[in-house]
Amino acid sequence: MRLALGTIGFGTAVTMDDTFALLDRFAEAGGTMIDTANNYPFWVEGCTGDESEAAIGAWLAARGNRDRVVLSTKAGARPTVAGDRTLDSMEGLSASAIAKAAEGSLTRLRTDYIDVYWSHIDDASVPLEESLEAFNALAKDGKIRALGASNMRAWRLERARNLSAGHGWMPYTHLQLRHTYLRPRPLTRQAESAHVLVTEETLEHVADSGISLWAYNTLMAGSYTGRADRPLPESYDHPGTTRRLAVLGEVAGELGATPNQVVLAWLLADGHVPIVGATRLAQLDEAIGATSLTLDPAQKDRLDAAV
Repeated sequence: MRLALGTIGFGTAVTMDDTFALLDRFAEAGGTMIDTANNYPFWVEGCTGDESEAAIGAWLAARGNRDRVVLSTKAGARPTVAGDRTLDSMEGLSASAIAKAAEGSLTRLRTDYIDVYWSHIDDASVPLEESLEAFNALAKDGKIRALGASNMRAWRLERARNLSAGHGWMPYTHLQLRHTYLRPRPLTRQAESAHVLVTEETLEHVADSGISLWAYNTLMAGSYTGRADRPLPESYDHPGTTRRLAVLGEVAGELGATPNQVVLAWLLADGHVPIVGATRLAQLDEAIGATSLTLDPAQKDRLDAAV
């Protein structure tokens, strides 16, 4: 199943009982990819950033199924000042910060290796060579099995990959960016300033290089449901959104599916890995249902063509 389970609220907004229930259901359905970070959810009052990893680690220990999970976590954006709810004191991607972050994640996740380890942010204050060599050291020690870049632009990603190739280091083979069916107005800034959105250039680069694209914010926090309390961000208020939502609704009706499921099926049809941050079993079941949904070529073309 090319679907990753997002876990930001696990162990906090999602109780431990519900966390276990969601992870159990995901695993029973054939899901393997679990995505977290070493700072989820530090921005919530009373949280440190340990919580999501610790909850997943407790589940892995209880179920004894580490070998059946593709564990994905991140380093670089954890605050170094207790109580800081911003990124002003983030750990960054120095060699020492990466080594410390990895040890912390391994301890909380109760494992001795991470399947996909991501740089959570692009830290321009540190030379790329320093960060990449530090990640490679983790790979040589068997602590990480693949390397991913989150919130990194295509030109920086390719520069990093060239450096790794030149040194014989583990390269970035995964990219995690914000991506969904709707598009914001060009050149608008998102409220979440640290988020990097997929562009046409990104999609071309991914297709050409064979990099695995993991997409977050795929369902826009419920905005596709049409609920009054889940409005679209202002930057999506433009005629292209109206046209895309109309086609999305048409295709959903034809397939007897929900708009959320069509969005996920559209991402899967392009070979990407959608990350779904389910907090209730009904949400997870809806997402799992999307993995058996097939868009015919005409439907995919209509979805792509709406602008």
